[in-house]
Amino acid sequence: DYREMAPAAASRNMFLDAEGDVDRVKARHSVHSSGVPGTVAGMIYALENYGTMSLKQVIKPAIELARKGFPVSRSLASSLVRYSDYLGSDPASSNYFYRADGEFYQAGEMLVQKDLAATLKRISKNGRDGFYTGKTADLLIAQMRRNAGIISYEDLLNYRVVERQPVCGDYRSNRVCAMPPPSSGGVHLIQMLNILEGWDLYALGHNSAAYLHRLVESMRRAYADRSLHLGDPDFYAVPAKQLMDKRYAAELREQIDLAEASRSKDIKPMPARLITESPETTHYATWDRWGNVVSNTYTINFSYGSGISVAGAGFLLNNEMDDFSSKPGSANGYGLIGGEANAIQPGKRPLSSMTPTIVFDPQGEPIVATGSPGGSTIITVVLQMLLNVIDFDMGIAEATAAPRIHHQWLPDTLRYERGISVDTLNILTEMGHSLGDKPVRLGVTQSIASDKNKIKYAASDPRREGAAAIPE
Repeated sequence: DYREMAPAAASRNMFLDAEGDVDRVKARHSVHSSGVPGTVAGMIYALENYGTMSLKQVIKPAIELARKGFPVSRSLASSLVRYSDYLGSDPASSNYFYRADGEFYQAGEMLVQKDLAATLKRISKNGRDGFYTGKTADLLIAQMRRNAGIISYEDLLNYRVVERQPVCGDYRSNRVCAMPPPSSGGVHLIQMLNILEGWDLYALGHNSAAYLHRLVESMRRAYADRSLHLGDPDFYAVPAKQLMDKRYAAELREQIDLAEASRSKDIKPMPARLITESPETTHYATWDRWGNVVSNTYTINFSYGSGISVAGAGFLLNNEMDDFSSKPGSANGYGLIGGEANAIQPGKRPLSSMTPTIVFDPQGEPIVATGSPGGSTIITVVLQMLLNVIDFDMGIAEATAAPRIHHQWLPDTLRYERGISVDTLNILTEMGHSLGDKPVRLGVTQSIASDKNKIKYAASDPRREGAAAIPE
């Protein structure tokens, strides 16, 4: 777990204005929105404890890409135009992501990042100290002080990586293991699988109205529980066992009317006595010849994080502090509601939806590694990937390409991708579901699967340009 941590000077009401409302600009587009970065510490920790190569070896390709540049893709060129106001308001970001003459990069032009290359070289030479102390730390703290930010040298020195036990549950004859709190992903993935296990989903037909209705109602109840019970387990006693209990799932299943949609306002989180994130998140999966499997998800939250870069260091600041509940009961940037469990506290890690997942067969052999970006949609995207493979016997490429849906309790809206039958959507509307105005893109999975002959198949989601599946 190398999730960001709140600085020591962070406070519960730091993003509230004089009227007690959340200041969205401060929470999402200021240096105050940045948690203490954890990615460098996390990657180095993993390498030192589980890797076989040196830091200089693994970081060399990244240094070369930054120093020599890489061709701008069509999607990146379009994205930089779309976010020009966001990035252009910060001098360093404007310098890093737009041409010296102020024009936009065109597809095929080279984007060179010399300051980032220098930062990566310092990390290559000095390890963790190359980021959390020395020149890189000086540049980061200088950026904070220019804008009255609150991350300090002590915060950088005190950042820590934590190893956590994954949460695991049984679905059909398989074992599903995923990210534990402070991610909500694993707990609610298993909770939804427990609910859905009570029905013969294959008999309902893939993406039929009857099937999707059951998905939505399961999603609705899991996200209601997320709003109240999920947070950093180092600060809050997350009732993970109760939420993943099959008896609790049976209770929720009994509440579902198979002919009519629920109203989210009528769905309440599990009582406390039984004991809440961006489409530009990154996910990758790897599987080596020796059988080591990695499913990894990490993010700086929104597209381009806070939009603010560390001048001279070449990297963007995250805006992960918005993943806390700035005001209990108030929605974050993804419309997710949070409560006391996810309130801001110094040293605390914000709640996420990251759901890196590995599935094991009855013999304990890994058969699927998957995950996705997508903010609040990550959990439901991974859910549908697993159902496609396990219940509908799809190959990993077919499971990846199949159209998806998403519901997160509040707002009470069913989002769907292009490819869901119009007839199905009409039936869901007749059942009382409130559909989004138009199709959207949901997630970008990166997955590897192994068949009964231990042949590996990989699929990079076609929903995003530039991703790839590469054999060893």
